[in-house]
Amino acid sequence: MFDIDSLKFDEKGLIPAVVVDSASRKVLTVAYMNKESLQISMERGLTCFWSRSRGVLWLKGETSGNYQHIISITADCDRDALVVEVVKDGPACHLGTDSCFNEVIYEGETPPAFQYEALMELLRGRKENPPEGSYTSYLFEKGMDKILKKVGEECTEVIIAAKDNDKPNTLYELGDLAYHAMVLMVEMGLSLDELKAELASRHVIDHKVKQEKMK
Repeated sequence: MFDIDSLKFDEKGLIPAVVVDSASRKVLTVAYMNKESLQISMERGLTCFWSRSRGVLWLKGETSGNYQHIISITADCDRDALVVEVVKDGPACHLGTDSCFNEVIYEGETPPAFQYEALMELLRGRKENPPEGSYTSYLFEKGMDKILKKVGEECTEVIIAAKDNDKPNTLYELGDLAYHAMVLMVEMGLSLDELKAELASRHVIDHKVKQEKMK
Protein backbone atom coordinates (compact mmCIF):
# COMPACT_ATOMS: atom_id res chain seq x y z
CA MET A 1 0.00 0.00 0.00
CA PHE A 2 1.39 3.37 -1.00
CA ASP A 3 2.25 5.67 1.89
CA ILE A 4 0.67 9.09 1.28
CA ASP A 5 3.10 10.61 3.79
CA SER A 6 5.95 9.89 1.37
CA LEU A 7 4.54 12.50 -1.03
CA LYS A 8 5.99 16.01 -0.92
CA PHE A 9 3.19 18.45 -0.20
CA ASP A 10 4.09 22.15 -0.40
CA GLU A 11 4.20 24.60 2.51
CA LYS A 12 0.40 24.90 2.32
CA GLY A 13 -0.04 21.12 2.43
CA LEU A 14 -0.98 20.89 -1.25
CA ILE A 15 0.22 18.87 -4.22
CA PRO A 16 -0.67 19.59 -7.89
CA ALA A 17 -2.80 16.98 -9.66
CA VAL A 18 -2.87 16.83 -13.45
CA VAL A 19 -6.14 15.19 -14.48
CA VAL A 20 -6.01 13.24 -17.77
CA ASP A 21 -8.85 11.69 -19.76
CA SER A 22 -8.24 7.95 -19.95
CA ALA A 23 -9.82 7.71 -23.41
CA SER A 24 -8.44 10.72 -25.27
CA ARG A 25 -5.25 11.20 -23.18
CA LYS A 26 -6.19 14.88 -23.11
CA VAL A 27 -5.29 17.00 -20.08
CA LEU A 28 -8.60 18.00 -18.53
CA THR A 29 -7.51 20.24 -15.69
CA VAL A 30 -4.80 20.96 -13.14
CA ALA A 31 -6.06 21.11 -9.57
CA TYR A 32 -4.64 20.68 -6.09
CA MET A 33 -5.05 18.02 -3.43
CA ASN A 34 -4.18 17.89 0.23
CA LYS A 35 -3.84 14.67 2.21
CA GLU A 36 -7.53 14.60 3.09
CA SER A 37 -8.78 15.14 -0.48
CA LEU A 38 -6.32 12.55 -1.78
CA GLN A 39 -7.54 10.03 0.78
CA ILE A 40 -11.16 10.74 -0.16
CA SER A 41 -10.28 10.35 -3.84
CA MET A 42 -8.68 6.97 -3.20
CA GLU A 43 -11.50 5.76 -0.94
CA ARG A 44 -14.35 6.81 -3.26
CA GLY A 45 -12.65 6.40 -6.61
CA LEU A 46 -13.75 9.93 -7.52
CA THR A 47 -11.60 13.03 -7.82
CA CYS A 48 -11.71 15.28 -4.78
CA PHE A 49 -9.63 18.45 -4.65
CA TRP A 50 -8.83 21.32 -2.32
CA SER A 51 -10.20 24.64 -3.54
CA ARG A 52 -7.53 27.27 -2.95
CA SER A 53 -9.97 30.13 -3.62
CA ARG A 54 -12.71 28.91 -1.27
CA GLY A 55 -10.56 27.01 1.21
CA VAL A 56 -12.77 23.90 1.18
CA LEU A 57 -12.76 20.32 -0.07
CA TRP A 58 -14.28 19.99 -3.54
CA LEU A 59 -15.66 16.70 -4.88
CA LYS A 60 -15.72 17.13 -8.65
CA GLY A 61 -19.27 16.59 -9.95
CA GLU A 62 -21.01 16.90 -6.58
CA THR A 63 -23.17 19.76 -7.85
CA SER A 64 -22.84 19.39 -11.65
CA GLY A 65 -23.01 15.60 -11.91
CA ASN A 66 -19.80 15.65 -13.96
CA TYR A 67 -17.96 13.14 -11.80
CA GLN A 68 -14.48 11.91 -12.66
CA HIS A 69 -14.02 8.18 -11.99
CA ILE A 70 -10.39 7.44 -11.16
CA ILE A 71 -8.50 4.80 -13.11
CA SER A 72 -5.14 5.47 -11.48
CA ILE A 73 -3.11 8.03 -9.56
CA THR A 74 0.62 8.21 -10.30
CA ALA A 75 3.29 10.26 -8.57
CA ASP A 76 6.23 11.74 -10.45
CA CYS A 77 9.86 10.85 -9.72
CA ASP A 78 10.18 13.59 -7.07
CA ARG A 79 6.82 12.69 -5.54
CA ASP A 80 5.74 16.33 -5.61
CA ALA A 81 3.12 16.09 -8.39
CA LEU A 82 0.38 13.65 -9.40
CA VAL A 83 -1.20 12.46 -12.63
CA VAL A 84 -4.80 11.34 -12.16
CA GLU A 85 -6.20 9.25 -15.01
CA VAL A 86 -10.00 9.35 -15.13
CA VAL A 87 -13.15 8.42 -16.98
CA LYS A 88 -15.35 11.51 -16.92
CA ASP A 89 -19.12 11.78 -16.83
CA GLY A 90 -19.21 15.20 -18.48
CA PRO A 91 -17.29 18.42 -19.14
CA ALA A 92 -14.25 19.00 -16.95
CA CYS A 93 -14.31 22.79 -17.12
CA HIS A 94 -16.77 25.00 -15.25
CA LEU A 95 -17.32 26.80 -18.57
CA GLY A 96 -18.89 23.62 -19.94
CA THR A 97 -15.99 22.64 -22.20
CA ASP A 98 -14.44 19.20 -22.38
CA SER A 99 -11.15 20.46 -20.97
CA CYS A 100 -9.94 23.56 -19.15
CA PHE A 101 -7.17 23.87 -21.76
CA ASN A 102 -8.65 25.51 -24.85
CA GLU A 103 -6.60 28.64 -25.53
CA VAL A 104 -3.91 27.79 -28.10
CA ILE A 105 -0.98 30.22 -27.67
CA TYR A 106 1.52 28.51 -29.97
CA GLU A 107 1.51 25.78 -32.60
CA GLY A 108 4.73 24.23 -33.90
CA GLU A 109 5.28 22.67 -37.29
CA THR A 110 5.00 19.08 -36.03
CA PRO A 111 1.45 17.87 -36.73
CA PRO A 112 -0.57 16.61 -33.75
CA ALA A 113 -0.93 12.88 -33.19
CA PHE A 114 -4.03 11.31 -34.72
CA GLN A 115 -7.01 11.02 -32.37
CA TYR A 116 -10.30 9.29 -33.10
CA GLU A 117 -12.07 11.90 -30.97
CA ALA A 118 -10.78 14.70 -33.19
CA LEU A 119 -11.94 12.87 -36.33
CA MET A 120 -15.39 12.31 -34.82
CA GLU A 121 -15.61 16.00 -34.00
CA LEU A 122 -14.69 16.86 -37.59
CA LEU A 123 -17.31 14.43 -38.95
CA ARG A 124 -20.01 15.93 -36.73
CA GLY A 125 -19.02 19.35 -38.02
CA ARG A 126 -19.37 18.17 -41.61
CA LYS A 127 -22.90 16.95 -40.81
CA GLU A 128 -24.03 20.04 -38.89
CA ASN A 129 -22.34 22.67 -41.07
CA PRO A 130 -21.65 21.05 -44.47
CA PRO A 131 -18.98 22.91 -46.45
CA GLU A 132 -19.23 22.94 -50.22
CA GLY A 133 -17.28 20.16 -51.97
CA SER A 134 -16.91 17.98 -48.86
CA TYR A 135 -17.15 14.23 -49.55
CA THR A 136 -18.20 13.62 -45.94
CA SER A 137 -21.01 16.17 -46.19
CA TYR A 138 -22.06 14.52 -49.47
CA LEU A 139 -22.46 11.20 -47.65
CA PHE A 140 -24.60 12.79 -44.95
CA GLU A 141 -26.67 14.57 -47.60
CA LYS A 142 -27.36 11.29 -49.43
CA GLY A 143 -28.31 9.61 -46.17
CA MET A 144 -28.25 6.19 -44.60
CA ASP A 145 -28.57 4.06 -47.74
CA LYS A 146 -25.52 5.68 -49.34
CA ILE A 147 -23.48 5.41 -46.14
CA LEU A 148 -24.39 1.74 -45.70
CA LYS A 149 -23.49 1.06 -49.33
CA LYS A 150 -20.03 2.58 -48.79
CA VAL A 151 -19.50 0.58 -45.57
CA GLY A 152 -20.38 -2.59 -47.45
CA GLU A 153 -18.06 -1.72 -50.34
CA GLU A 154 -15.16 -1.03 -47.98
CA CYS A 155 -15.76 -4.31 -46.14
CA THR A 156 -15.44 -6.11 -49.47
CA GLU A 157 -12.23 -4.21 -50.32
CA VAL A 158 -10.71 -5.23 -46.98
CA ILE A 159 -11.58 -8.87 -47.60
CA ILE A 160 -10.06 -8.83 -51.10
CA ALA A 161 -6.83 -7.16 -49.94
CA ALA A 162 -6.46 -9.51 -46.96
CA LYS A 163 -7.19 -12.56 -49.13
CA ASP A 164 -4.29 -11.51 -51.35
CA ASN A 165 -2.12 -11.08 -48.24
CA ASP A 166 -1.47 -7.51 -49.37
CA LYS A 167 -0.66 -5.83 -46.04
CA PRO A 168 -0.19 -2.23 -47.30
CA ASN A 169 -3.46 -2.35 -49.24
CA THR A 170 -5.25 -4.05 -46.36
CA LEU A 171 -4.18 -1.22 -44.06
CA TYR A 172 -5.34 1.32 -46.64
CA GLU A 173 -8.73 -0.34 -47.01
CA LEU A 174 -9.10 -0.73 -43.24
CA GLY A 175 -8.57 3.02 -42.98
CA ASP A 176 -11.37 3.58 -45.48
CA LEU A 177 -13.61 1.16 -43.60
CA ALA A 178 -12.90 2.82 -40.24
CA TYR A 179 -13.68 6.24 -41.69
CA HIS A 180 -16.99 5.16 -43.24
CA ALA A 181 -17.93 3.25 -40.06
CA MET A 182 -17.42 6.46 -38.09
CA VAL A 183 -19.57 8.37 -40.60
CA LEU A 184 -22.25 5.74 -39.92
CA MET A 185 -21.85 6.27 -36.17
CA VAL A 186 -22.37 10.02 -36.55
CA GLU A 187 -25.40 9.46 -38.78
CA MET A 188 -26.92 7.18 -36.12
CA GLY A 189 -25.98 9.44 -33.21
CA LEU A 190 -23.57 6.90 -31.72
CA SER A 191 -20.50 8.03 -29.79
CA LEU A 192 -16.99 6.68 -29.34
CA ASP A 193 -17.68 6.38 -25.61
CA GLU A 194 -20.55 4.01 -26.36
CA LEU A 195 -18.33 1.94 -28.64
CA LYS A 196 -15.58 1.81 -26.02
CA ALA A 197 -18.11 0.73 -23.39
CA GLU A 198 -19.30 -2.05 -25.69
CA LEU A 199 -15.74 -3.27 -26.29
CA ALA A 200 -14.94 -3.01 -22.58
CA SER A 201 -17.95 -5.18 -21.74
CA ARG A 202 -16.70 -7.82 -24.16
CA HIS A 203 -13.26 -7.71 -22.52
CA VAL A 204 -14.88 -8.42 -19.15
CA ILE A 205 -16.85 -11.33 -20.62
CA ASP A 206 -13.72 -12.73 -22.28
CA HIS A 207 -11.81 -12.46 -19.01
CA LYS A 208 -14.55 -14.36 -17.15
CA VAL A 209 -14.61 -17.09 -19.80
CA LYS A 210 -10.85 -17.41 -19.52
CA GLN A 211 -11.09 -17.81 -15.74
CA GLU A 212 -13.78 -20.47 -16.09
CA LYS A 213 -11.60 -22.46 -18.50
CA MET A 214 -8.71 -22.35 -16.04
CA LYS A 215 -10.76 -23.92 -13.24
